[in-house]
Amino acid sequence: MNPDLEKLQPYPFEKLANLKAGIVPPADLNHIALSIGEPKHAAPKLIYDAITNNMSGLSVYPLTAGSGELRTAIAQWATRRFQLKEKSLDPERNILPVNGSREAIFAFAQCVVNPVSDALVLMPNPFYQIYEGATLLAGAQPYFLNTTKETDFLPDLSAVREEIWDNCQLMYICSPGNPTGKVYDLNLLEKLLQLSEKFNFVLASDECYSEIYFDETPPPGLLQACAAVGLNDYQRCIVFHSLSKRSSVPGMRSGFVAGDATLIERFRLFRTYHGSAMSPLVQAASTRAWQDETHVVENRKLYQEKFARVLSILGNSSTVTRPDGAFYLWMPTPYDDVAFTKDLYHQCNVTVLPGSFMSRRAHGINPGAGYVRIALVDSIEVCEEAAQRVKNFLRSHVKGEQPVASGN
Repeated sequence: MNPDLEKLQPYPFEKLANLKAGIVPPADLNHIALSIGEPKHAAPKLIYDAITNNMSGLSVYPLTAGSGELRTAIAQWATRRFQLKEKSLDPERNILPVNGSREAIFAFAQCVVNPVSDALVLMPNPFYQIYEGATLLAGAQPYFLNTTKETDFLPDLSAVREEIWDNCQLMYICSPGNPTGKVYDLNLLEKLLQLSEKFNFVLASDECYSEIYFDETPPPGLLQACAAVGLNDYQRCIVFHSLSKRSSVPGMRSGFVAGDATLIERFRLFRTYHGSAMSPLVQAASTRAWQDETHVVENRKLYQEKFARVLSILGNSSTVTRPDGAFYLWMPTPYDDVAFTKDLYHQCNVTVLPGSFMSRRAHGINPGAGYVRIALVDSIEVCEEAAQRVKNFLRSHVKGEQPVASGN
């Protein structure tokens, strides 16, 4: 067996299931799950229609590179969305369709990391656990950049020693961030580009939440920062996008990787060997989805209304604020986040995710401790009901009432 498998930690939802084991919530309250970032909005009809109209695709093997129509639709969308130089994103050289961003984020590290003894992969902390697993199984070590309230939930680049940059082969970033919802502005992205050039490491930007935002100012992306500084070949830069959040189709497993043509070429070779071609039906539906913005605008409005109502209900009972983007609330807890999660489930039949389950102790702290991640992915009505229960729970604690014992 691969000995590096022993380095993998349990996934956050496995920890959560163990945490809740044996706890009996109130029988008169329906369970509300706010722990998993799985969009519940209805999938657009245009996607259903595209799948139905392309059933003949079941009779052919798909290509790893995907169809020319899909790659062209992606290139056109990304060029518009991120204000790229016309034709700088070549569908043949700079685009690769993938089976969701999760699979690609993991596989990419296996492709680009040289597993020498001092190889480092930098990543935010808290983080999407795939970054860590991908790093360990690629034979490198993760180096965590704590993102806290004191750093405005962004990595403090000035705190990273030069020897760390020297050994960095790959750096994962996520904007809007999971779990904090923080957006990397162009200034920060340009600083990262400078570091990537100086120390010759690859920047991998997870942008799967890029189309969920609240002030009508789209979050910038890494390729957009490249264009702003004239780096029109996107050297050392890769971005990951997905239809899961943008179009509310997590079950379709459809996304793309774009950027540096040399990296894309090598990644395509790597993926050819492990059989990761996207189904022709999914390709046809994805092409249609990337060509349409109407359903994306409608989807975003649902999230905007949901956040407005939930934050209005929570009011002064919590100091939680609206994120820059994504569909999570990163809510401070009045006591230990793990105990808070148990008590909230026990008393209110609401499940959230402890922040400490999404982070590692690094540089003397666990930056996720004292927070919970709340995924506002269900209907407006369900999220309002959950917010009211959380509000009542918080108010009872503020009044000095002790949380109910939470089982085991």
